[in-house]
Amino acid sequence: MNPTPAPAPVPTSETVRRLVRALLSDDAAPGPGPDVRPVREQGGHTWWVGRRHVLRLAPDREASLRQRRELRLRDLVRPFVGGTVPMSVAQGEWASGLTYTLDTRVPGVPGEEQAVSALGEADLADLLTGLREVPVPQAETLGVPRTPQRSLEALRAAAVRAAERIPAEEFDPARFDQLAAPAAVQLGAQTGAPVLVHHELLGEHLVVSPDGRVRGVLDWTGAVTGDPAEDIAGLALAVGAPAAVRAATLAGYGARPCLRGLWLARCDTVIRLADRLRGDDAGQLALAEARLARTWEPILLERVTDLRDPPDGTP
Repeated sequence: MNPTPAPAPVPTSETVRRLVRALLSDDAAPGPGPDVRPVREQGGHTWWVGRRHVLRLAPDREASLRQRRELRLRDLVRPFVGGTVPMSVAQGEWASGLTYTLDTRVPGVPGEEQAVSALGEADLADLLTGLREVPVPQAETLGVPRTPQRSLEALRAAAVRAAERIPAEEFDPARFDQLAAPAAVQLGAQTGAPVLVHHELLGEHLVVSPDGRVRGVLDWTGAVTGDPAEDIAGLALAVGAPAAVRAATLAGYGARPCLRGLWLARCDTVIRLADRLRGDDAGQLALAEARLARTWEPILLERVTDLRDPPDGTP
C-alpha cells in the first residue's frame, strides 16, 4: 500500500522573506530585505517582491514540472516575440521538489483593467506573428504538448444548451442564429500546420501600460502546439472581439481562423456564465458577464464573410 503523500507546504510571509533575502539582499548591508506581499488578498503562491520582482512558487510537483518547462520555453520564444516575455533572475527550489522562479516585474496593469490602444493591437499582432514563427519541433522537444482542434459543432451545441439556463435578460439564445450549423462545419474544418499557442491569453496574463501598449505576456505554463484560433479566442475574452480580430488580421490570419476564434470564445463564455450563475462567487460571476459582453461585440468581418466559399488554403 502506497503511503499517503505529505501535504504540500503553504508559503507564508516569513517563508518568502527568507528566500528573497537570500536571493536579493546585499550581505554587506544587513536588514529585513525587500517588502513581500501576496498578489491576491487571500494569499497564494505568487508574491510581489519589492517594486521590481514577482516570485512564483510551484504548489506541487506537477506544477514544478510545468514551471521548469516554462522557463526553457520562454527562452525559446523570446527572440520571436520580443520583450513581452518576463525574465527570470533566479530559480531553484523553495521546498523539497517544489520550484520557484523570481521574475522581473513588468510595469502595467492586467488587460482586464486597461483597454489596449491601436498600438497595443499592433503589439498583439506581433505576438501572434511571433508565436507562429516559433519552431514547433523545438517547442515539443521541451515537452510542450500537442492538442487537437476542438469541435466547434460540439461546442456550439453545448453552448446552446447552456444558454437555456441563462435568464433571457442576460443573454438571448437567438444570437446563435448568427452561427448556423453549416457555418460551424466550415469553421471547424481548419487546415494548416500547428503553431505554438500560449493558450491562456486572458486579461490577467496581459500587462498593459497606461497608454494601452501591451508590455508583457505572463504565465506560459499552459502553452501547447495546435490551433492558433485558441489564442484569438483568448484575446476576444481579454480585449474584446473587434480588437482581437483586428490584431489577428494584422498578424496575417484570414477570415476563417479569425471567425473560428471568435466563436470558440463566444461559446466558451456562454457555458462559463451558465456555470457561474449556479455558484456563489460574485467576483467570478461579474468576470464571466464582462467576458461575455466583450466576446459578443459585433465585428464587421461577420457581415462581409461568406462561409459558403470553399477554404482557399490561406491562414
